[in-house]
Amino acid sequence: MKDGVRFFFSFLGLLGALAVHAQVNELPRSTPEAEGVPSKAVTALFDSLMALPETDIHSVVVLRHGKVIGEIYPAPFAPEYRHTMYSCSKTFVGAAVGLAIADNRLRLTDRVGAFFPELLPDSVSANLADMTVRDLLTMTSGITPDWNMRNLTPDWIRAFLAKPVKTPGKKFEYDSICSYMLSAIVQKVTGMTLLDYLKQKLFTPMHITDVAWEISPEGVNTGGWGLHIQSESLAKFGLLLLNRGIWGGKQLLPASWVEQMMTRQIGDYGYQMWLCEYPGAVRADGALGQYILIVPDKDMVVVITECTLIDGRRQRRLVWNRLLPEAGEQALVPGKDYRRLQKKQSSCQLPLVQGKAASSLSQKYAGKRILLGENKYGWQSIELQFKQKEVVMTVVDKDGSTCSLPFGYKQWLKAASDGYPPYSVAAKGRFKGIEGPFQVAGSYAWTSSDALRLKVHYVNWISALGLTLRFEDNKVLLTVTENYSSGEGVTFEGTLAH
Repeated sequence: MKDGVRFFFSFLGLLGALAVHAQVNELPRSTPEAEGVPSKAVTALFDSLMALPETDIHSVVVLRHGKVIGEIYPAPFAPEYRHTMYSCSKTFVGAAVGLAIADNRLRLTDRVGAFFPELLPDSVSANLADMTVRDLLTMTSGITPDWNMRNLTPDWIRAFLAKPVKTPGKKFEYDSICSYMLSAIVQKVTGMTLLDYLKQKLFTPMHITDVAWEISPEGVNTGGWGLHIQSESLAKFGLLLLNRGIWGGKQLLPASWVEQMMTRQIGDYGYQMWLCEYPGAVRADGALGQYILIVPDKDMVVVITECTLIDGRRQRRLVWNRLLPEAGEQALVPGKDYRRLQKKQSSCQLPLVQGKAASSLSQKYAGKRILLGENKYGWQSIELQFKQKEVVMTVVDKDGSTCSLPFGYKQWLKAASDGYPPYSVAAKGRFKGIEGPFQVAGSYAWTSSDALRLKVHYVNWISALGLTLRFEDNKVLLTVTENYSSGEGVTFEGTLAH
């Protein structure tokens, strides 16, 4: 498989031939009413989230009293698909640090430099010498974040330690490399990767089996991002924190450490997680929209995965205003509102491409090779095949590799890809540790007689692409948009091969 921008699709077969892990439906289910919540409040939350602009909801899971009372996976997404995490990953790092402290392998006051003497600069400043594990946990390392560093060198630890250091422990400066350093420290003191350590201490006892984590060029789990996990597993982790580290009657994570993680340490930040606007609520929070919302006074957990370009406070306000005020202590009787919720859960889907199934231009371009101009994706040519309510697009890379994907009309057609999905993280060695194939789903329609619109979601990732082809004589203009980027996308020209 190839890294960089030359990614795309490699058709391996339709969904029936796909091998996906199905570690789902393990948490107990209940009706909202049985747990004191009216179904209409859950439905209102789902409807409001689905209506947000510049947002594709991938999953929402609502729990009360340890039971799932509502969940949606808008098609083409599904419960069995893992989802990539951005900074939501950090809260798992915080848990691993607490476990290492409980195992007497680590202390909050340990100096960071002492773990990597071979990687320290020739001259160690007093501030670098004073930087502690706690400073990394609270994002107060004293190092100004350099978000491009991980893409410039494979030696992330050495590069981080070589940076100028202001007085640590004073100023909050959010930096994913702080979490990466914590991952490296856990690996150093336990002799196993962060992921393997979490598997041993938490994931295996909680039966979280379908999980992966990106690995840096140094062989360290990336920590601050890169966790690949199912939504129900996020819900399990949220319940673990809600219950102060207890799972199945056993204390897996020390209660005192959970309290510290969820307590204000600096600003609105605890240890690798955030305090919320709602009193007492805390959250794991990732870019583009992954949330584990933990609300102790309502005994609730809400998990959201999505790709959004809007401020996440809007999603949280919907939970605070639409759902939480309706959560009472008395059981209710389910009725027609519960049946409406059931229908919503079974029929929810992301918007399909709207337009017509066919165009008079289909035959002119069917099976013809369209040579593309220079483009950042490295695509050399495309070819379209038109079937009844289906379009198959084949892409040829500059190196000659060929890949195809089907798009359905008024339906999502699913397939698998051994090419990497679009990814906004710029880092050397990205995707290492994440095994393919990646699951994709496509929809198409002719939006006018000369314009074909294609949409593809990577349903076990986060990203999606929109492609618009405009046909004019022997030329084609191809515009590509990415759901994690604002703007009108990039446009390049193609010509019919003779």
